[in-house]
Amino acid sequence: MSPHDSGEHTQIRVVIVGPSPRFLSGISYYTLRLSNALSGRMHIDTLLFRHMLPRRLFPGWRRVGNSLSTLQYSEKVDVTELLDWYNPFSWVEASCIIRRADVVIFQWWTSSVAHMYLALQILNYCKRPVLIEFHEVVDPFEHSVVPIRLYSRLMGRLIRRFADCHAAHSEHDRRLIAAQYQISEERIRVIPHGLYDHYPLLQKDAAKKEIQVQGSFVFLFFGLLRPYKGVIHLIHAFEQLPQEIIRSSFLVIVGESWEDMVSVEAASQSPVSDRIRLINRYVSDEEVPTFFSAADALILPYIRASQSGVAHIGISYGLPIIASQVGGIAESLSGYDGSVFIPPSDEQTLSKAMEQVYHADQCKFPVPEHLRWETVADQYYNTILDLVRGERV
Repeated sequence: MSPHDSGEHTQIRVVIVGPSPRFLSGISYYTLRLSNALSGRMHIDTLLFRHMLPRRLFPGWRRVGNSLSTLQYSEKVDVTELLDWYNPFSWVEASCIIRRADVVIFQWWTSSVAHMYLALQILNYCKRPVLIEFHEVVDPFEHSVVPIRLYSRLMGRLIRRFADCHAAHSEHDRRLIAAQYQISEERIRVIPHGLYDHYPLLQKDAAKKEIQVQGSFVFLFFGLLRPYKGVIHLIHAFEQLPQEIIRSSFLVIVGESWEDMVSVEAASQSPVSDRIRLINRYVSDEEVPTFFSAADALILPYIRASQSGVAHIGISYGLPIIASQVGGIAESLSGYDGSVFIPPSDEQTLSKAMEQVYHADQCKFPVPEHLRWETVADQYYNTILDLVRGERV
């Protein structure tokens, strides 16, 4: 195969390794969307985890294994759900698929997959080029536990020795990854995070009525409740709004609480609790359009973060987005006209930003072209061609 002959580029075979929709998350969506986006340009095999951590250790263990997403892999993608967290035989079987590839892409977001990736790289004895795509430098929970943090750092450094290229979603993350895993910044390519734009837009008044906030301005927080998401600051900022705004608004907090019971308690005990809707449960894929169609503004009050899939849903809906200026989120939103940035944990500034958005003329903001999957696929395609040509990044 001559990689310089564009007529043969569609014969390039790429294996993408990541979580299955059985563990529905932003990363499983990303794995699916990336596979579909590249499937028209080259042959894509997507190798998915069948079992990850012992089920009971996963906070949402009751729904693991269920069919949770309405989004499907393209018929052009060959999908194999095979990898088991605890089963070395599944790793050996998976390595047979990898050895047919021209390039292998590993999705990295947690060190719990590190031993599998290391095994697959060792079993990749024909040395297919490997690209590691970082969604998190270190998971926030893992970072807080010293033994896990040290393990993650060690395994990350071992794994990256086998990689020919690395990808990050922002310049900020590129610098963090380089420092954390001792990788030269020149060997890390920045490829934007594509939009989660597969949800339909519903009629706004009907969506508001469905969640019982009809006739009101809706400030939306969406996502798992974890301390680093800063929901407690959002609640306090909402309480500081002028009374006339509070009376004509709702703060809608949608997400399952894994670690952040402080925010749950604060919402129930707030002096304006009658204007706060807390949906503290797992929200199915079918419900997502209702909340985003009902929203008038999306709030991301994170204390720290690398990226946010929720932000990319908000962009696809054209919503004004108030976001903390942290990590790669600020960078990914910088080209979006609907962005309003605030310092993290600054409740007064957040409240002022919410007031500003409330009084602004409502409009649907345009989607930045560089976040469309066609553009993301172009960048990935060029990176894969470089790897096939033997150009170590």
